[in-house]
Amino acid sequence: MTETVAVAGATGYLGRHVCVALAEAGFAVRALVRSQEAARKQGNFGAPSLAGIATEWSLVDYQRPETLQGVFDGADRVVSTLGVTRQKASPWDIDFLGNLRLLEQAEASGVRSFCYANVIRSDSGTSLTMRSKHAFSQVLRRSSVAGQIVNPSGYFSDMTDVLMMARKGIGFVVGDGEGHVNPIHGADLAAFIVDKLTGPAGEWDVGGPDTFTYRELAKLAFDVSGRSGRIIAVGPRMTRTVIGVADHASPQASNLARFFLEGFQLDATGTPVGTHHLADYWRTLP
Repeated sequence: MTETVAVAGATGYLGRHVCVALAEAGFAVRALVRSQEAARKQGNFGAPSLAGIATEWSLVDYQRPETLQGVFDGADRVVSTLGVTRQKASPWDIDFLGNLRLLEQAEASGVRSFCYANVIRSDSGTSLTMRSKHAFSQVLRRSSVAGQIVNPSGYFSDMTDVLMMARKGIGFVVGDGEGHVNPIHGADLAAFIVDKLTGPAGEWDVGGPDTFTYRELAKLAFDVSGRSGRIIAVGPRMTRTVIGVADHASPQASNLARFFLEGFQLDATGTPVGTHHLADYWRTLP
């Protein structure tokens, strides 16, 4: 019998790729979305449309618990790629509370597993995004539902800013730039998630096939863009100053500054998987 997998955050970069990978693997896909119209359009960073992919639609608002009642009834498994970074919503409201409400519904409906797309080393950051993701992963580990936690090193979509800066002749590293990262394409991460989906509970750090230092990443962006430029090293004093200014500006600015400045200092690599290479992806961008 075909299993039904409900996907939360289905219209995000990773969520769209997960829906496609599930459909290609023979699962029935229940997409949790705020707008079917938006879901049927192509997503950002080349993420696919869900037209013809989702077999069921559930219209939800993660900040309105009443819209989530019974959302997993009849579903066999759940994949949550739900989260915010640059959106105006609070990460605590979405990454933690939104996922918590989903888990409560998953437990009530008796699904077999709940797979959560976290972020690598979420326990190490002070941004609200990292703290919210870590808090939910801690709850999921204690759930009666089998929890599967996937921690990507970083997304190709996140690396787009590095290329955009290089096109302007600017690169930057935080500290010495010698931390390592192996960002992963959404399609490769989705394939990894689907491969683990029917297995046991577990947790995996995962990344793409190519590992870079942050300095190497900046140099690669210059090479791909065909530009020469200067790599600026942001030291501890400047980091503290930027975060301090952002903290006084707004909660969103504070979260973004902490998320990216701290993230660019982490030595954060996962098991390499997939076939997509960052340089090739960058060359497809307009």
